[in-house]
Amino acid sequence: MRWWDIEPVLELERELFPEDAWSRGMFWSELAHSRGHGATRRYVVAQEGDRIVGYAGLAASGGQGDVQTIAVTRDHWGTGLGSRLLTELLRAATAFECSEVMLECRIDNVRAQKLYERFGFEVIGVRRGYYQPGNVDALVMRLSDPSTSVPPALR
Repeated sequence: MRWWDIEPVLELERELFPEDAWSRGMFWSELAHSRGHGATRRYVVAQEGDRIVGYAGLAASGGQGDVQTIAVTRDHWGTGLGSRLLTELLRAATAFECSEVMLECRIDNVRAQKLYERFGFEVIGVRRGYYQPGNVDALVMRLSDPSTSVPPALR
């Protein structure tokens, strides 16, 4: 992801996460940490022609990765795009020498939970009222050793 991707990513962000969409400033801040020698972030976009159809981001610190966001347009659900984006994040976690990767997932987002479970993520806790508004709980999920977790079909 580059700075010129922020506007189309914001449109998709607002469409998919209308109640808790990230701001322009949040994306700018994340991208500011994704370049150069001390980079601690990796953000990617998926395009179909000129249209961004998905994006994902990872933060790394102290040997731990954290999936910050992953999103796919509704017309690309079920196509494997989410798996490809997650694979890129896990490759980045391996490059950052992360020994584990964490994430939060809405408790009512079963589709995403199944994706993460296919990659070996396990539920380790619940954060009550994590997603606002709506006071929706989040599952906290962890993946040990991201370097060995990519399904064979995606390697």
